[in-house]
This record gives sequence, structure tokens and C-alpha cells, in this order.
Amino acid sequence: MKKFGLLTLFLVLSLFIAACGTDKTASESANSEKVYKVGVDTTYPPFEFKEGDEYKGIDIELINAIAEKEGFEIELSPMDFGGIIPAMQANQLDVAIAGMSITEDRKKIVDFSTPYFDAGLIVVVKDDNSTIKSVDDLKGKKVAVKKGTSGAKYAVDNASKLGIEIVQFNDSPAMFQEVSNGNADALIEDYPVISYAIAQKDLGLKLVGDRLNGDQYGIAVLKGENQELLEKINNGLAELKKDGTYDKILKTYLGE
Repeated sequence: MKKFGLLTLFLVLSLFIAACGTDKTASESANSEKVYKVGVDTTYPPFEFKEGDEYKGIDIELINAIAEKEGFEIELSPMDFGGIIPAMQANQLDVAIAGMSITEDRKKIVDFSTPYFDAGLIVVVKDDNSTIKSVDDLKGKKVAVKKGTSGAKYAVDNASKLGIEIVQFNDSPAMFQEVSNGNADALIEDYPVISYAIAQKDLGLKLVGDRLNGDQYGIAVLKGENQELLEKINNGLAELKKDGTYDKILKTYLGE
């Protein structure tokens, strides 16, 4: 009876230890298999665009390189730029990298990484327009912007002062077309984006005046959430700048 009791106790303990070990293994496995969903806007070259079945651009290569450097998995979730922060608030996204300007309003909702690109806004007109030479010439004009962008915010915030009529679009190509067709007098866009677009294709557009601000782009996570991931992003970004990968990515899309 004593041997039987000891054997039973041994079996129970063995099962308990095995169960604990299984739970721990399952937990570790779950953590190692965590895939972070990353919101991107693939109508935003040179930062994000689709070529055939492949996603390309500065942001795409950058977030992939950071994930590889820091050892975590990502899944890209393309969507309209204006829907990215709401999707983060709905816990549908973990991260956003979409040429997103770091602003005080956005910092109330998301936490940004260290800046990864110096941008700035610029006025763009049809290439045969000789009357608009700067933002000061926009009074009484129709100005196209892309919804949810810093360009749209600038236009709305300064509409009364500039005396402009604003028309908003969901994507950059539609906005470009509105001006090249003569349906709008000008557009306000991020300098690197429109510079790249004009260099790649004859859009019938030109840049005028000086940059309107000194925007910087950042990678975002929901405010107060995923701080460990944000730290990895910052670490990875710093390493990519240190080892030359960051400069190589920028050179691929922007040249020297």
C-alpha cells in the first residue's frame, strides 16, 4: 500500500510538472510567433507603393529591415492613410509607417519613434501656370489635398488666412490629376513625395516657392501601448543608420 501511494504521488507530480512545462512552452511559443500588423498607405511613393504583386518603397524596406534586425515578425496592412490611426485605435494595427508627420495632434493618440525622415510641405501647380509662384499667390484659388495628411491639415488650418477653397481626395494620384487637368489651381503635398512623382513620370506639374514647414516622419504605435516594440523600432532604426543600411535605402529611391 505504501509503495502504491508513493507511486501514485510520483505520477501526480510528474503530470503536474509536465503540464506546467507544456503551459510554459505554449506561452513561449505564442510570444515567439507574435506577428505585428503594420499599417501602410501604398499610394504614397517613394515611401510606399505596389509594383506588380510586390510592395516597395522607403517605408516598406525600412520596417522590414528593422524587424529583421530586432527579430520580430510583421504583416503589412495596406489602407487609405486617413484610416490608419482609427484602425490603431480599434486594435486592428500594432504599428504605422506611412510617411506620417510627427504632429502635436497625433502625439495625443500615438507614440512616435525617433524621426526617420525630414520632409516638409510644398505648393505644386500645373507646369504652364505662371501666376502662382508661392503660397502667397493662392488667394481665391482652389487647392487640392489628400485626406488625413499634414498637407490637408495645413490647408484647413490656414484656409481663412490664405483665402483658399479646399478639395480633398483619398489618394495622391487623384489629387495630382485634379491639378494637371486644371480642375484645381494647386495642391499641397510632402516635398519628397511630389518630387519623386514628378521625376518618375511627366505629371504636367511643377513645384513653386519654399517649403511651408519642417515636418519629420515617424513610426507610430498606439499611445501607451507596445512600448517594448517601440523601443525595438528605435534600436533597429539606430542600428540601420549606424551600419549604412538606412542611407542605402534612401539612395535607392531618392538618389544621392
